[in-house]
Amino acid sequence: MERSWFGWRKARKGGTGAGGGGAEKEVVVDGQGIRELVEDREAFGMFADTKFTQLDADGDGRLSVRELQPAVADIGAALGLPAQGSSPNADHIYSEAMSELTHGNQEGVSRAEFQEVLSDILLGMAAGLKKDPIVILRIDGEDLRDFVSSPRYEPAAAAIFAQVASEDASLRQCLLAAVEQLRVDHGMPPAADPWIVDNVVDPALQRLSGDELEQKASKEFFLEQLKKLLGDVAERLQEQPVIVAHTENTFDGNGVRRLLANKFELDKLLDSVWRDVPTGHEKKVSKEHLRVALDKMADAASLPLHGAVSQVDAVVNEALKKANADDGKEVDEAEFKKLLTEILGAVMLQLKGEPIFFSTSTVVHEPLSSSSALLSSPVVAAPPSQ
Repeated sequence: MERSWFGWRKARKGGTGAGGGGAEKEVVVDGQGIRELVEDREAFGMFADTKFTQLDADGDGRLSVRELQPAVADIGAALGLPAQGSSPNADHIYSEAMSELTHGNQEGVSRAEFQEVLSDILLGMAAGLKKDPIVILRIDGEDLRDFVSSPRYEPAAAAIFAQVASEDASLRQCLLAAVEQLRVDHGMPPAADPWIVDNVVDPALQRLSGDELEQKASKEFFLEQLKKLLGDVAERLQEQPVIVAHTENTFDGNGVRRLLANKFELDKLLDSVWRDVPTGHEKKVSKEHLRVALDKMADAASLPLHGAVSQVDAVVNEALKKANADDGKEVDEAEFKKLLTEILGAVMLQLKGEPIFFSTSTVVHEPLSSSSALLSSPVVAAPPSQ
């Protein structure tokens, strides 16, 4: 196990991988190195000063909003985060970083302000990555070959066939649906990604018999042809390994339970949320603001933001429904806080009884080894951009 300066934790899985020489196949971005950097005040001061000079393109001694925007993207790229818009966890970190940098100030940030804010941003990123690490996987076909040759293949493929087969489905349709169901733990990158479709799946599919692809397939023939297809996919991945950013979360209510059990932190958070709610002349607020307030409490309760995980949204929506959150009535501060606490309690109980597992896998098309204006990072290969 090896740790580098900016928080990469490298763990080698069996085999040497595509490039030979023991290429690393898995990297966990967990924020440890970021904390080590910020805690070394002398080193961090020199680091922040150098980066400010690099970013200050016009040399006016202040960083404009425009100059700060690529800096946020550079932070993410250097830490191995997928591009903005491709991962809910990463997007939340990007958003928090830009919010901290600007504070709504359109006049720019001074050198001293930059060092102070950069410290806060990096520590915030480190905290987010510690809670929800992002695993950078190098998929080179080895794990996929292992899966196809293992006892796991036939029962897994048969289960997939039972799901995708229908009276009018051709072999081609079944095979395409099947590869989309395979995950990174099978050694398969996201098959719906356009680059994977064009450069891996479609070329492999073209090596199968065209006439047979358009016919309805039996279970046995499907298993045989899927094995051939995956074998060819594995060869293509060996020739051109793919980098995938992978995250996993289990929402089991424990984060909500910890928040509710800590009265001091809960009361402080409820006070903060209430201050941000627009109240009327009688210091009352519509119950429709409960949903927004819950989103502001999500991080402390280890819950995703609304819209990030549909299964969790359904649990929260049901709890809001039971609280009659959409009845349009107005409530005072005490009632508003009471309702929030009750809703969190209902969400906790539902998730405790039926935990929700959620994962995302995204192909990283931008080379993680590219130079960054803000942070430097270890070299990791990536497929070429389209």
